[in-house]
Amino acid sequence: MSNSIESNPILNRLPKHLLQFIKPQNYADYSAIDQAVWRYVMRKNVDFLKTVAHESYIDGLKQTGVLVDSIPNMYGMNRILKDIGWAAVAVDGFIPPNAFMEFQAYNVLVIASDIRQLEHIGYTPAPDIIHEGAGHAPIIANPEYAEYLRRFGEIGCKAISSAKDHELYEAVRYLSIIKEAPNTDEKAIAFAEKKVEDLQNNMGEPSEMALIRNLHWWTVEYGLIGTLENPKIYGAGLLSSIGESAWCMTDDVKKLPYTIEATYKDFDITKPQPQLFVTPDFAHLSLVLEEFANTMAVRKGGLSGVTKLIRSEALGTVELSTGLQISGVFTHVIEAKGNPIYIQTSGETALSYREKELVGHGKSTHKNGFGLPIGKLKGINLAIEAMSPRDLRAYNIYEEKNVTLEFEGGITVSGDIITGKRNLQGKIILISFNKCTVKHGDTVLFKPEQGIYDMAIGKNIVSAFSGPADLNSFDLITHVPSSKTIHIKKTSGQQKLETLYQQVRDYREGKNRTISRTKVLEALIENHPTDWLLPVELYELAFIGNETKLCEAILNHLETIKQNKPEVGRLIDDGLGIVMKKIKVD
Repeated sequence: MSNSIESNPILNRLPKHLLQFIKPQNYADYSAIDQAVWRYVMRKNVDFLKTVAHESYIDGLKQTGVLVDSIPNMYGMNRILKDIGWAAVAVDGFIPPNAFMEFQAYNVLVIASDIRQLEHIGYTPAPDIIHEGAGHAPIIANPEYAEYLRRFGEIGCKAISSAKDHELYEAVRYLSIIKEAPNTDEKAIAFAEKKVEDLQNNMGEPSEMALIRNLHWWTVEYGLIGTLENPKIYGAGLLSSIGESAWCMTDDVKKLPYTIEATYKDFDITKPQPQLFVTPDFAHLSLVLEEFANTMAVRKGGLSGVTKLIRSEALGTVELSTGLQISGVFTHVIEAKGNPIYIQTSGETALSYREKELVGHGKSTHKNGFGLPIGKLKGINLAIEAMSPRDLRAYNIYEEKNVTLEFEGGITVSGDIITGKRNLQGKIILISFNKCTVKHGDTVLFKPEQGIYDMAIGKNIVSAFSGPADLNSFDLITHVPSSKTIHIKKTSGQQKLETLYQQVRDYREGKNRTISRTKVLEALIENHPTDWLLPVELYELAFIGNETKLCEAILNHLETIKQNKPEVGRLIDDGLGIVMKKIKVD
């Protein structure tokens, strides 16, 4: 990581498995066209947003080191962000939702460091540095919102996904990449869009991750704050879109009060949103988040939690009432009267207590899966975990004793007790058996020839969540994206156009005042007649210098572009509008 970004105390706290998603920003790779795209969007946005965005936005631009005239450098951002307890890292486009949330839990913003093409200056479905840097970063300067974002990550990274969620993530990532890539075949885009649509229409019961992603979308990405009659913008998707930030303020977009019901409102990332939710204040966001968290398996546990983990087909954890945590891929549950009485993992499994792996109970010990009975013993009102050493001896649960334990749900465990483990409060949390047989009725669940049987103790499941209890128990550095952002080789024509952009940028910044802007305009008209952004930048310089003749020539050329490419007419007019109003954007 030291080669990609300047470290700080916040980044130093990141667990190793998150580092796999970080990539170098490579600031020198931004072309002068990229810088002009950033500058146009920021000047346009800040001009408009200072009247419709939450008051924290403009102040936050300064506090987080996001400048209007230049793409933010991650080194500089981190030096400033650390003063408000945050940091930022560069990533390649969309990363898995759980990882995205976990970064937030550590007070780290993930910033897709690529920038949209000029052709997609108004909106791109792919996350880019305009969306992340100019949208997300400024608002975290508000302490209440920053805590909401951190808490959202903390809860969200525990949300259980379904197997279909991952398939949809990969499909959306691929679609966003090819839609942003230059010269992508329209048939390929249509095929990718159809795949995303088909997946979205056949997801089945929404997972926790799908539901909490809805909350994230309607708040962090597309949230409004204030009253239904006079809302302000705080969502990054709106703050970074020069089209949608204006459109969302019109009556064409329905405004709804933000409640837990937003959890069940799906969204389409490829289209403007037909409705938005308005929170009265940032504190209300946290109330709704906690309300949703109360429905999650991480707080409810039980049969529904285990069922969600099985459906996810991914690494997850259950926590028992004793605090013992079992991490693995859960594949089977036996239930009775609506309660789980036996659960089973397959493959490598680890046991932990308070997020720390128990010595001798890592994945190498339990490499073939782990099964455990849940509940109280039949005919005994006292749960095993509540038994004192004297109680345990009275019920023959004692070292070197042969015992048969029959649980209320019908699970029996028979074998020779070897030893047990206790937690810090003295409760027994694990009993190890030799020559052990575990059965449910006539079904054998564990045989003596399988070796030592470690019986986890717990009368119920109090929590179930995504990922391992101890992050060091498993090798989590396995991320290989199915698709990567496409960077095509630039043509000589594109390189020459970039040179013209760089000359104008150097002139504006005072690095080279010998450049003839008239000759730049002539070269544009002859070799790049459809490019509209550089003429707008040239006009700004000519307007400031009161160069009437050059202004007239540029405006005539821009009028020709508008006639030949009417779709960019509004963009040209907006750019000229900022110049003519002589607005100074800080």
